[in-house]
Formats: sequence, structure tokens, C-alpha cells
Amino acid sequence: MIQETPSAPSFSPLYRQIKSLILQGLESGEWRPGDAIPSETELAVRFGVSQGTVRKAVDEMAAENLLIRRQGKGTYVASHNDAEQRAKFRFLRLVPEAGGLESPSSTPLECWRAKAGQEASRILSIKPGAPITIIRRMLKFAAKPVVIDEIYLPGEVFVGLSLEMLQNHQGSFYGLLESQFDVRMVRAEERLRAVAADRANAALLGVAEGSPLLSVERVSYTYGDKPVEWRRGLYLTTEHYYQNELG
Repeated sequence: MIQETPSAPSFSPLYRQIKSLILQGLESGEWRPGDAIPSETELAVRFGVSQGTVRKAVDEMAAENLLIRRQGKGTYVASHNDAEQRAKFRFLRLVPEAGGLESPSSTPLECWRAKAGQEASRILSIKPGAPITIIRRMLKFAAKPVVIDEIYLPGEVFVGLSLEMLQNHQGSFYGLLESQFDVRMVRAEERLRAVAADRANAALLGVAEGSPLLSVERVSYTYGDKPVEWRRGLYLTTEHYYQNELG
């Protein structure tokens, strides 16, 4: 039980401590993606704090897309397989010039095993030479090639991931990682820059060699701020914008 007394300056606020305890439940698998978590009243009793303290912790986690509140139903662990638009397009930043949201179709091109080099080991926090799985895929919008992704994953986390599995999966890539490997991406960091299309990727995207592309490098993290994906994508933005929300 946590004593609800003013914290010393060196300690985090009480609601942050409650948030940390709820996160521990998510990390341990006590509540899985899509599951309902206990009510605020139940959590308040469990942790020995006021309901208001729990509500503040849950509010912050909902704002961070870790939890989803459903009116009249309760609070649920956010999932990449959630049908809600907000969850579905959280990691999708491309929108057509006409506006709105557009679901891409994914075409897996390759999937192979390799050993992590220095850069992959540093980014994914694994040992050099550790097994990794590398995936190349194409995303099409309205049947037109728009994105070529090269994705690096820790092999020991995603044992059994194969080209056949990718080809047979009907949902999102992150939904597959969540449902088959119990790994949920909770946040990502990205770096963008303009590049010229090389011959191989220009052919895949149906543009001339040297055409301008947007290079998007992403590192995605699961609970506990653990990096579990390094992705390098080439985006054709002649008919799409890369859209981000600030604030």
C-alpha cells in the first residue's frame, strides 16, 4: 500500500508512482492489449490511494495512447488491432493530398535472418552478432507503390517470423507483432531527410532514378522503453503528405 502523503522533492508525484505500477502490470502481461483494466475504484483500493490519484494516472496513460477509455464500458489496454481510427492510424503519417485517412496494402518482398552489425546492435540494444530478422516490404495506397520499408527486428524476440506469416496476415504489421509475439509498440522516434531514389528502389516505386524521396528512419519501443524495431523507409510523396501533430 502506498501512503498518500506529500512526496519529498526527490520523489515523483504519487500519481506517477501509480502510473508506474500500472505499467508494470502491462509489461508483465497481467493486462494484455485489448483487455479491460480494473476500475478506478478497484485500483484505488489495490494501491491504497484515492480514486482521484488513480484517475490522474489513467488520464496520462490515455493521453499517451497506452490506455483507451470507452464511454460506458471502462478503460482498456490500447491495441494495434483496435478498430478505432485513432489507434489504427497512430503510426501512419502519410495522408493523400485530398485529405482524410487511407489504409495501405502491404506487400512483403523479403524476410531473412542475419547477424546484427554495429549499427543494428547499438540501435536495438543487442550484442553485435546477435540474430536479427530483416524484412523488406512495399506499401501501396490506392494500388500505387508509395513506401519501401526495410525493417530490422531482434531475432530472439520474434522467433518464427517468416515471409509466409507476413504474406498470410491480413491486418497491420504491428498488429501481427502484437498478436503473434506479445510485443506492442508504444512509442517511436523518427528522423526525416530528403534523398534521391537509387535504381532498385526507383524501379519498385515506378519513378525515375534520382527522383526525390523522403527517407524516414524509425526506432520503435515497447513497454519499459525497450527498442524492438529499427525501420528505414523510402516514401514517395508526389501524391501524399507526411503529416505530424504537434502539441
